[in-house]
Amino acid sequence: MPENGPGSLARFGRRLVAVMVDWFLATLIAAGLMGYRLGSGGLGPFKPLAVFVVMNLLLVGTLGFTIGHRLLGIRVVCVGGASAGPLRAAVRTMLLALVIPAVIWDRDTRGFHDKLARTVPVRL
Repeated sequence: MPENGPGSLARFGRRLVAVMVDWFLATLIAAGLMGYRLGSGGLGPFKPLAVFVVMNLLLVGTLGFTIGHRLLGIRVVCVGGASAGPLRAAVRTMLLALVIPAVIWDRDTRGFHDKLARTVPVRL
């Protein structure tokens, strides 16, 4: 992988902002379509997570990026550079939803969820 520019590993700050954008959008969608309200009890707090998971599955599995990724110039690819595809996107998304694998990373700041799914977030 190149050190900088297109095709290089997307840095942590850029990826963090992309996830925050995606979470914000998932929360808005959950509020609009599922009646989610901040502080609601029961299964209410899981509604944004459900939307976040579906967004990631569909968008990363087909396009290679979520809305937040696209805005921040990130694409998720396989370790070899090919498209991540639905299966790798599903593994990556499920681990991302668990949070813990996403906050454990190596010295390149590549998350454990990406390592297990054999994916790499790269700059466009």
